[in-house]
Amino acid sequence: MIKEDDLRDALNVVASDIVNLESNPRTWLSWMIYLLARLDEKSTITPSDKESFLEMLSALQDEIRNRMRTGGWN
Repeated sequence: MIKEDDLRDALNVVASDIVNLESNPRTWLSWMIYLLARLDEKSTITPSDKESFLEMLSALQDEIRNRMRTGGWN
């Protein structure tokens, strides 16, 4: 299995665990923010990592806008 598959599998387990422990989507926001904050901390290792993180946030914002407009994820 490639690294992306391993990461996807791990995230699927975490997402399922969160839903099983807390079914209210409003609460999920705090866990999304927690994850983004931890990733932000890790991205400060090098300036290029920080730049990539900020580009990822911009892309995430675009994906959320598309989701709100179309009702689906790309």
